[in-house]
Amino acid sequence: MSGFSSEWLALREPLDLDARNRDVEDAFVGGLPPGPVRLLDLASGAGSTVAALAPRLDRQVDWLLTDYDPALLAIAQDRRGDRVATRQVDLQADLERLRFEDVDAVTTSAFLDLASEPFLRRLAERVAAARKPFLASLTYDGRSSFAPAHPMDERLLEGLNRHQRTDKGFGPALGPDAAARALTLFEEKGFKVLSGPSDWEITPASADFLMEFLSGWLRVGRELSLPEDALASWWQDRQARIRAGELSMMVGHIDFVALP
Repeated sequence: MSGFSSEWLALREPLDLDARNRDVEDAFVGGLPPGPVRLLDLASGAGSTVAALAPRLDRQVDWLLTDYDPALLAIAQDRRGDRVATRQVDLQADLERLRFEDVDAVTTSAFLDLASEPFLRRLAERVAAARKPFLASLTYDGRSSFAPAHPMDERLLEGLNRHQRTDKGFGPALGPDAAARALTLFEEKGFKVLSGPSDWEITPASADFLMEFLSGWLRVGRELSLPEDALASWWQDRQARIRAGELSMMVGHIDFVALP
């Protein structure tokens, strides 16, 4: 599976926390059994799901965080305290070894768009077999916009969305189609599904994030051999506007909960 640095995850976490859909999270919390609960988080990174849900859960919660990167799990353990256990897992290889039946619900954040159709089918099968609530937050859905716009924005977005469908460690990723496909899979399993937008609304105050995020767009444009002169002009404009506090951006995501 493709990895993410702790620095990048720290930059995006405030945006993630602001973006998460409260109605979807309320439905998830309402679907939990009463009393103490044990939650399994998939592809946990540095523990952003715990950061988001801890204030909304007025009960004892024991977490099992899973990720391929032991360094990120160590950060999550340090940040989140005694009621957090961690397990290094290659989800592509070892999904079926996780004991979904031993927890009260399953969560994940910013992960499903990296997954392939076969992996999503396996995940839905495991959740459905255990009859557990499932919360998936911050799945990228292919939408982005800038203020002010630039003529290269749309061309880069189209290239980025093609790149999102390449193999991220689970086979060809569904990318922007992942949330819609996952909703269908859970509905076919008889789950009640509620979804809603969880868009990043990135203001000029997030200059460090914008600089890092859009440098990634530039890298993708070069990987796809887009015209270098057009890319250079776009990047010069975007950097200048970020530094001047003039650039805002929206990036589309979807949250959903599936309840048995």
